[in-house]
Amino acid sequence: MSNENETLRWPTNLDRAAIVERLVRVRALAAEAGLAEIAARLAGVEDMPATQIGASVIAALTWIQEKPEYEAITAQLAMVAMNLKNLK
Repeated sequence: MSNENETLRWPTNLDRAAIVERLVRVRALAAEAGLAEIAARLAGVEDMPATQIGASVIAALTWIQEKPEYEAITAQLAMVAMNLKNLK
């Protein structure tokens, strides 16, 4: 049996704490990769209001989605974007 067409089942029930935790990891990955713009967008995410987190995630995702060499970061941002509705 081939897993070639298997898709990841992304969690769509992340709460605010889980979203922030992922974004802190994304910020660190971005900084390590020299992606200062992404890291800067996520600076202070721990204390951002929900609307600002949402705007930062969407802006970061828009910026990075055309850069296939950063697929891991893009995937994490996409997962968070799917969960933005859960921010409170």
